[in-house]
Amino acid sequence: MDFAWTDDQQSLQGLAAQIFADTCADETLRQFAESGRSYDPTLWSLLGEAGLLGLGVPEEYGGTGFGMTEIGLLLEEQGRFLAPVPLHATLALVARPLALWGSEAQRRCWLPRITSGDLIATAAIEEAANAQPECPAVKGRAHGDAWVLEGAKTAVPYGAEAGLILLVADLEGRGPSALLLDASRPGIVISRQTTTGAEPHAQVACAGVEVGADDILGLAEPGEEVVRSIIRHGRVGLAAMQLGVTASALHRTARYTSERIQFGRPIGSMQAVQQRAADGYIDLEALRSTTMHAAWALDHGCADDAGIAAAKYWAAMAGHRITHTAQHLHGGIGADITYPVHRYFLRARQIESALGGASLMAATIGQALAAGNSSPLSGV
Repeated sequence: MDFAWTDDQQSLQGLAAQIFADTCADETLRQFAESGRSYDPTLWSLLGEAGLLGLGVPEEYGGTGFGMTEIGLLLEEQGRFLAPVPLHATLALVARPLALWGSEAQRRCWLPRITSGDLIATAAIEEAANAQPECPAVKGRAHGDAWVLEGAKTAVPYGAEAGLILLVADLEGRGPSALLLDASRPGIVISRQTTTGAEPHAQVACAGVEVGADDILGLAEPGEEVVRSIIRHGRVGLAAMQLGVTASALHRTARYTSERIQFGRPIGSMQAVQQRAADGYIDLEALRSTTMHAAWALDHGCADDAGIAAAKYWAAMAGHRITHTAQHLHGGIGADITYPVHRYFLRARQIESALGGASLMAATIGQALAAGNSSPLSGV
């Protein structure tokens, strides 16, 4: 694996960093938080104009091509600046899987609207009291040539803002499947949910929602394989965003401790402070290497459960430890909600638990090793 970015990747990351730096300053984010808005539509449109919403989408559907690696670079920069836009939900959870598994009709219907910024998309995957997103409790009862969905999904990112919902359900006679649903379809009830991480979420309930074969993503493929691919892309996307969140938190902490004077010298010169910061750096680089490898493996068709779980495991563990370090080394000001560092703590906690926390990822890695499925060439 070559850890060096290509010129195109460097340009892409630089463009994203510049856009976010210009639009997501600390004071701007404070004002946004007080506004009550769920996302920044102006920034969303700007990302569309810059072609960044087309990452992972083929050019014939209005995209700019590339794959999960490039989407990860964009999400890393979003995490670094905490940009209030639904990039992970739209690109990692929906657009990239749709580009990989969608029919020609599905791609032409949805992808051009996503790449232009006219459509927000999300995925309804997680459920209350269900730690296995690959095994949905939402059921689709067979009804002639169609199915009728019953059940509810929780913690759906930007669920109330999305026009397209990719919903994972267990269809009678087919098993776990991914469904592409217009958010306005009869029987879909969306309720906003409040989270500590500032990013808006919603509950998506299905009360007799009728779906057909045309709604299934990857109809010609095993449903379990498509669902697994969606979850894998989602977990790697979260790890990439966490990489930006934790890198910025650690950078801010290093700057603060080099300037904060106590007992006549910067607290960053004290051994205990240096050790905690060094531990954070080690965690950060573990997250970086596992995330880069997982994204590369997805793009090259050789991802496996252990590699994907390793990236999400470090997203949980590194996110938890680094942002706690940032809070502690900032002292009392770290808990002040008028000071920016608390936002990184809250966002890291949200990413930590989304699509499976550290314990579930460790169990997944153990199961993969026990089954002999840990080779980087064993998965699809």
